[in-house]
Amino acid sequence: MSRFSLICLLLAGLLLGSAARAPAVETPKGSGTAAQREDQDLDRLPVAAPPPSSADVSPSASGAANRQVYAEDALIVSGRRGDLAVPFPNAVAPSWEERLLADVRAKRSVADRLRLAFSDRLNLRAERDLSFPSRQNVVNEFREGFLSWEPMDGFYIDAGRINLKSGAALGFNPTDFFKTRAVIEPLSVDPSVLREDRLGTFMLQAQTIGRGSALTVAFAPWLARPEHAAPSGFDGSPGRTNAHTRLLIKGSIELSGDFSPELLFYREGGQNKFGANLSETIGQRVVAYAEWAGGKRFNLAEAALSYGEENGAVPSGSKGILPDGSGLRWRNDLSIGASYTAGRKMTFNLEYHFHQAGFSGRNWSNWFRAGQNQPAASVAVGELWFVRAYAQDEEEPMARQAVFLRMDWVDAFVSDLEITGLVNTDVYDGSSLVQLGGDYYLSSEWTVGMQASANLGSKRSDFGSLPQAAGILFKIRRYF
Repeated sequence: MSRFSLICLLLAGLLLGSAARAPAVETPKGSGTAAQREDQDLDRLPVAAPPPSSADVSPSASGAANRQVYAEDALIVSGRRGDLAVPFPNAVAPSWEERLLADVRAKRSVADRLRLAFSDRLNLRAERDLSFPSRQNVVNEFREGFLSWEPMDGFYIDAGRINLKSGAALGFNPTDFFKTRAVIEPLSVDPSVLREDRLGTFMLQAQTIGRGSALTVAFAPWLARPEHAAPSGFDGSPGRTNAHTRLLIKGSIELSGDFSPELLFYREGGQNKFGANLSETIGQRVVAYAEWAGGKRFNLAEAALSYGEENGAVPSGSKGILPDGSGLRWRNDLSIGASYTAGRKMTFNLEYHFHQAGFSGRNWSNWFRAGQNQPAASVAVGELWFVRAYAQDEEEPMARQAVFLRMDWVDAFVSDLEITGLVNTDVYDGSSLVQLGGDYYLSSEWTVGMQASANLGSKRSDFGSLPQAAGILFKIRRYF
């Protein structure tokens, strides 16, 4: 390991062993992942109802209850594929990575009916052949920072950087319009974790919540040109979250005791989208839900290469490498699924995903054909992998159709052990992304965990063509 890796270990020891003791926050075990448990305000609401202001905290709550600070050291070891159907542009990819994190989430009342919310993570990273210090191994994620004012009961005005989320599904959220390009330094492929740990968008938001109805209006202005480079430093990456002027209007109304459909209108870059969220409780253990969005857009390859040409990431004329374009037309996205709560504190979510702009069988055949027999350093290879990187940044599936299964088991086998797992399968070729992780809560202050993931499938399949075959993560976390 490099000198920076040793420095990370020393800093971890100092942070974890000798930092000033603050009131400990016991992370509650329950539904969802560890990252979801860090901010339970949204999760306490029915899935179809829009949340109250993100900074809405009971005035009687203690300071410790509205603050969470932790340090974490994570070591990631990856296994790479040597024989790829389409060579990867970076011939030598890191086989290990070490991350030291300092994470803060806080909410505080600063005046009567005025509250402040703040969320930030400092990442120190070491990996093979990465020099220290550099902007690539010291990255700060300014996730949220906003003021929330409640001028009258049930009416909120929020201003600042806000992680605005929509949708009831777990694996793919068509109506979560502010998710694009917001994930920076992920430690998990679980969409539920990525949803919580992403950058918020600079916006002005107004919400009114009444008896049986709610309305949210959010306006996000243009602040910077789109960013396609890897995040670095402390600039806040406004080009990832505010590269276009955006408007979201969403509202819900209660039609029955537990049925509150939500409708959405979204506008970005001169294009409109419409969406809907539905959920219904069936018996004691099942919640069924559906999430739909539709609007005019290009298919995935067209959108990616157009974006790359516009921002200089790929050469002009690159769109000809994948001649599958059908132009700007109406396309639909759909997630439909159900959650089932079994005995012994186990919850399962099964979903079907349809992403009309994603790759069909013909698209995959053209992608592999365009990259076969190409050297890793060729322009064509860079363009092909740019399409896949674009989909990842946009938090969109590559596949047109997929099946997603997620499991969460609290107090698995023994008390204070939580196990989560997921499988995401491309319906066309059967390839899958698999992740299994466990967190053991040693006390209210200490957590240790391990996470393993794998991309399974033939070399000419969605997940089987990725350069990383498998990876394993070990972590230790200290709450303050």
